[in-house]
Amino acid sequence: MLGLSNYNYEHFSRDRLRELFHAPFSGPEPGERAPDFRATTLDGATVRLSDYRGKKNVLLMFGSVTCPMTAASIVAINELYEEFRGDDVEFLFVYVREAHPGELIGAHGSASEKAAAANLLREEEEIKMPMVVDDLRGSIHRKYSSLPNPAFLIDKSGRIAFRSMWSRPEGLTSALEELLDLQEQRETDHAIVNGGTDLGMPFSYGMLRSHRALERGGIESLHDFYTALGRTARTSPEELDSEPSLLERPGRVLSITALIAAVLAGGLYAGFELRKRRLGMSRNPYRAYEKDTERDTETDTDYGAVGI
Repeated sequence: MLGLSNYNYEHFSRDRLRELFHAPFSGPEPGERAPDFRATTLDGATVRLSDYRGKKNVLLMFGSVTCPMTAASIVAINELYEEFRGDDVEFLFVYVREAHPGELIGAHGSASEKAAAANLLREEEEIKMPMVVDDLRGSIHRKYSSLPNPAFLIDKSGRIAFRSMWSRPEGLTSALEELLDLQEQRETDHAIVNGGTDLGMPFSYGMLRSHRALERGGIESLHDFYTALGRTARTSPEELDSEPSLLERPGRVLSITALIAAVLAGGLYAGFELRKRRLGMSRNPYRAYEKDTERDTETDTDYGAVGI
């Protein structure tokens, strides 16, 4: 997932899952100049990062339509956009390689394929912020760590004020609020905020959204994910690598544990919903003591189509 060789990999594997434990959070660090880039939005506008220098702070995020973390966090990110966009803050979403390619959405072989996947993400997740599509080599993505779903808050001076290993809404909200307050109080464009770096993962994880990201890739995407976890799909994070260095990354272990647990739970719950619909049940049989309530599982905003 993270290696620079074979950037557009065709299958998620156990080796790529192992890389999540050991890959450093590379890319620009707090206080460093944000690498410049030029790209075109899905709406055809040309965007150059340096054009915002001295004018706006920029929240730069990365993701793909098959990335569970992107799907899980996007509702809160959309709310963040509605709250903070304006004269002082611009949002940019960079579409990168597929985190979990499959037979439905595979590794991108052309710019048009990648743009189509980006349009699908924008439509299904109702993304309103400007979206740019990285090239097939991942030229922008490689400059900003090549991780599946990082975020970088770039202040008006063009330097990194805060970076997050995952686009965790809570940390990004705190960073934005602190940066805007400091810029107003000190009349300065640059500040390092919220500790500079966030390596945490949101534990209020949208399990159904995370699972449907895999479903969008297809059966192969799901198969590759479960195979990467081990033959029973219950492999513990500690079993993925027995090297001593793993013990030095307790936060990373917890993050991967949350990812695995959420996606597995999403699959189990989605399967239950499918069985319930097939049987025409209006109530959870394991909660027979509860009163009947009306619930339209077809239009539930946190439930996508089940393909398994």
